Order: sequence, then C-alpha cells, then structure tokens
Amino acid sequence: MLTQSHQVPVSVDVVLPCLNEAEALPWVLERIPPGYRAVVADNGSRDGSPKLARERGAVVVDVPRRGYGAAVQAGLLAADADVVCVCDADASLDPAQLPGLVAELTAGRADLVLGRRRPTSARAWPPHARLGNAVVAQRLRRRGVAVRDLGPMRAARRAELLRLPVTDRRFGYPLELLLRATQAGWRIAETDVDYHPRVGRSKVTGTPLGTARTVRDMTAALASLR
Repeated sequence: MLTQSHQVPVSVDVVLPCLNEAEALPWVLERIPPGYRAVVADNGSRDGSPKLARERGAVVVDVPRRGYGAAVQAGLLAADADVVCVCDADASLDPAQLPGLVAELTAGRADLVLGRRRPTSARAWPPHARLGNAVVAQRLRRRGVAVRDLGPMRAARRAELLRLPVTDRRFGYPLELLLRATQAGWRIAETDVDYHPRVGRSKVTGTPLGTARTVRDMTAALASLR
C-alpha cells in the first residue's frame, strides 16, 4: 500500500509519451524518482528513442497509432502500478517533482492532481502558447472544470483512470480527461511545477499559427463532448 509521504517506494509508474525525444530522454529518465518506474510510450520515433530508453531501464511500449492520447492510453495499459503519473518526455517538466503530486493524491486530498506550470524563463512558455492555454482553460471552467492549466504533468490512480470514458486519442485527450473526470465527480487539484524550455521543437504549439490551430481544434473538440 502506498504511503502518504513524498518518498513513495512502490506502485508508481510514470508514462512518458514520446516522439523523437532522444536528445531529452537521458535527462528525463535520470530524474525519475527512486522507486518509480518509467514507461516510455513511443509513438513512432525514428531517432533511436526506444533503444535509448530500454538501455536506461525503462519499459518501452511501441504505439503505432499516432496521437498523444493513443500514446498515453497505451502507457496506461502497459503500467501496472496503483498510481500512474504522466509527464512529457521533452525535458520541459522535471519528473523529480512528481512526488509532490503523488503526495496530494495518496493523502486523499484529490483524485486527479495536475502540475500547474510556472515557467522558469520567457522562452519556456512563449506568450502565444500561454494565451492559447488560458483560452482553452477558461472554456473548460465554463463547463465546470476548475483548472487554470491543461498541464501535461498529472497523477491519478490507474484503475480509476481506465474507467473514465475518454475516447480522444489525439491532442484533445487532456481536455476530455478533465471533462470526464469532472463529470464523474472527481476532485481535481493543481500544484505548481517548474516549466523549462523544451529540448527540440514543439510538435503542437511551437508557433503562433500552431497554437491558433490547436485552440481552434480543441474548442471544436470541447463543443462535441457531452
């Protein structure tokens, strides 16, 4: 059974959705907390990411279906711990901060804990990307989801996560997850985490045009959810 301290010795898996992150993965895997297990959900990398992850002791799941949601879901299915964390594999977030999220969960203060991003520099979170996140978060709040950030770092109990009827397998996965969790009566908490400049180019919101498209598509996805 999990303890309520920050030093959780067992039963925590960390799902790392991955697409060509060989440059960032060594740092990310080195920062996985002791007792946690890394599950790299590889979404078709061609830069040696899977081999690199295996050499560093991570469980690697090959995910042929493209999409962030597909990678996360495959990672959840491959995990077997009581608690599952999700964290980007691009070194923008520090896995060493995951125990803070897990502590909120295991203390019984929340059912889903999100890392609310606090940029360490202006380069970490460009204005266009931050604005896009704020717009989507505001629209979620109108639907009763009390969050300020759609942050990609989170922790929840695996069995409960798999019971949520989340069907999006692309970029809309985090948005639908939050909506379904709220509909299920989950208590959602946010805790501050550092947000660093990612290693490599963003695949979603790296440019103002990319951010605008993401906001447009997420808004459409949210409107389609009931």
